[in-house]
Amino acid sequence: MNAWGRPEAKEFAPYYKTYIDQCSGDDVFAALEGAERERSKITRLITDERALFSYGPGKWRLVDVLQHLIDCERVFAYRAMRIARGDGTPLPGFEENAYAEIASGTTRRLNDVVEEMGLLRRSTVALFKGLAPKDAIRIGTASGDPFSVRALGWAIAGHELHHVRIINERYLDHGNT
Repeated sequence: MNAWGRPEAKEFAPYYKTYIDQCSGDDVFAALEGAERERSKITRLITDERALFSYGPGKWRLVDVLQHLIDCERVFAYRAMRIARGDGTPLPGFEENAYAEIASGTTRRLNDVVEEMGLLRRSTVALFKGLAPKDAIRIGTASGDPFSVRALGWAIAGHELHHVRIINERYLDHGNT
């Protein structure tokens, strides 16, 4: 068994299946690299002006979606680290909309957000590569549900691919670039 292969259904809440299924193959590191590659393709198309675009009332601006990806990856990687280290403390959920509301008030430049995304991904991959195979399949509890370390890696990649698709369809398509 490849410890970093695809997680079994018992390793994550059913909600995350949609994200994990966004990824192809059996190598979480390739999935993380592929998701970053897809995200990088779209971030090259985003201008500072386009970053402030929202496709409808009450919808996040494009830069808010990118910040959401950063926030979620940080939370998921932190969960993975805690579970990998054998911390049996149930980990709480987080309210993504509350995070986005506070983060949307920032005046960060798009280039800074994009740079942080790349740095964060390298950090996440380094975290996972530094773990022993037995750590990858260790299961803990997050948001009241079971989560293995490797499932968190797949969820990071799949969540990013999910939002890349949304960005392409709702923020960059329709002649708005």
